[in-house]
Amino acid sequence: MPTEILMPALSPTMEEGTLAKWLVKEGDTVSSGDILAEIETDKATMEFEAVDEGVIGKIMVAEGSEGVKVNTPIAVLLEDGESAADIEAPDQARGAAAAEVTPAPAPEPGPQATAAPPAPVKDGGRVFASPLARRIAAEKGLDLGQITGSGPHGRIVKADVMDAKPGAAPAPQAAAPAAAAPAKAAAMPTGPSADMVARMYEGRDYEEVALDGMRKTVASRLTEAKQTIPHFYLRREVQLDALMKFRADLNKQLEPRGVKLSVNDFIIKASAMALQAVPDCNAVWAGDRILRLKPSDVAVAVAIEGGLFTPVLKDSHLKSLSALSAEMKDLAGRARNKKLAPHEYVGGSMAISNLGMFGIENFDAVINPPHGSILAVGAGVKKPVVGKDGELKVATVMSMTLSVDHRVIDGALGAEFLREVVAYLENPVTMLA
Repeated sequence: MPTEILMPALSPTMEEGTLAKWLVKEGDTVSSGDILAEIETDKATMEFEAVDEGVIGKIMVAEGSEGVKVNTPIAVLLEDGESAADIEAPDQARGAAAAEVTPAPAPEPGPQATAAPPAPVKDGGRVFASPLARRIAAEKGLDLGQITGSGPHGRIVKADVMDAKPGAAPAPQAAAPAAAAPAKAAAMPTGPSADMVARMYEGRDYEEVALDGMRKTVASRLTEAKQTIPHFYLRREVQLDALMKFRADLNKQLEPRGVKLSVNDFIIKASAMALQAVPDCNAVWAGDRILRLKPSDVAVAVAIEGGLFTPVLKDSHLKSLSALSAEMKDLAGRARNKKLAPHEYVGGSMAISNLGMFGIENFDAVINPPHGSILAVGAGVKKPVVGKDGELKVATVMSMTLSVDHRVIDGALGAEFLREVVAYLENPVTMLA
C-alpha cells in the first residue's frame, strides 16, 4: 500500500512551513536516512529525512510552496511491486482496506471490562509494514502481527521493530480520544482588525509587510507570555570597572590563541554560577508543576533579520570563559543564517537579553516560556557614585533588570539570585575559582 509522506513538525513551535527545495524527484529510490527535502520552519531551514525505503511515486506539494500545514501529505512512497497506478485514489484504497477489518463487538460495560490493544492494520491478512521493517523483523525472528505500527495509518516502520523482542505482545495503548481536539489557533495580538487599521491610514503612503513564519511565532508566543505569565521586575546596578580591567588583562594573555572575551561572556558565566548558588531559581514552569534543573543551561537572545533566536549554552557553569565565548560566537553566527537545529534553541531555565551595544541603558524584557526569568542588560555608562568610604568618584555602571515569573520564583528568591550575579561581575576573579 502506498505510504503518504507528511509535512513534519521540525521544531516545537512549527504549525506550518515552506517546502523550500526537493532533493529527490518522482521515480527516485530512497532509503531510511536519505535527505528528501529542505523545509523552512518558523525558525530555520531544516533537512527532512526519509524514515522508510521505497520509490518516490508522486510529489504532491510543489517546491517553493508556502504555508504547508504540519501533517499535510507532501509526497507518496511506493513499496516493491507498486506503481503510480496504486496511488490514483489512496483514500479509497485505505477505505477498502479498513472495510476488510471486521471490528470486534464492543464489550458490555462492567467492572471487569478492559480496553484491548488495537490489532495491527491488515489488508486481507497482510500486515502493513515497510520493506526495511520486514527485513529487520525477519532477522530478529519477530512476528509482525504482534507489533503495533506507529507509521501512517498503523503502518509498521523501522522504529517499531528495532526495540521489539521475539514473542513480545504489544503493549496496551491508551484509548484514543473520541474526536481530535481542534488545532489551537495562533495567539496573535488582539486589537482592531486589519481592515479597520487600513481605513485609519487611507490616503497615506505605506507599505504592507506580510508576516513570515518567524514573525508570526514571535507575535504569538510573546503575546501569550505577556498575557499569561505574572511578570514582576527586579532592578540592580553593577559597577564594571574591576570587570573591564580583568577582561583587558585576560584578553591580552589570550590574544595568541585568538580569543577575545566580551562583557556578555562574563554575564553568561555569572548567571550560570548564580543559578548554582541559588538553585531554586534554576527552574521552569511546566503547567501544573515546576521543573527544577540541575545544570545551568542559559539561553541568550540573538537578534536576526525579522526576529530573534535564543540559542542555549548548556552546562554553562562547567565551561571556561573562553569555551563559552567560542560556543556563543558559533551559535550566534548560525542563528543569523537560520542554521540552528531545534535542540540548540530549545530548553534552558533563563535567558539573557543584552541591548547595551545599542546604547540602551535599561529596559524590561518579556519572559520566553517556559523559562522562569530573563535578565535584561543595558549599556555601561560612566556615572558619579559614592564609594565605600563616602568619597565621590566616577565609575562605569551597568543597569540590569530581572523579569521573573512569580509562579516559579518569589521576590526574595529573585533578589538573592540577582545579588549573586552582581557579586560575580564586581569580583570577576571568583568566576575562575
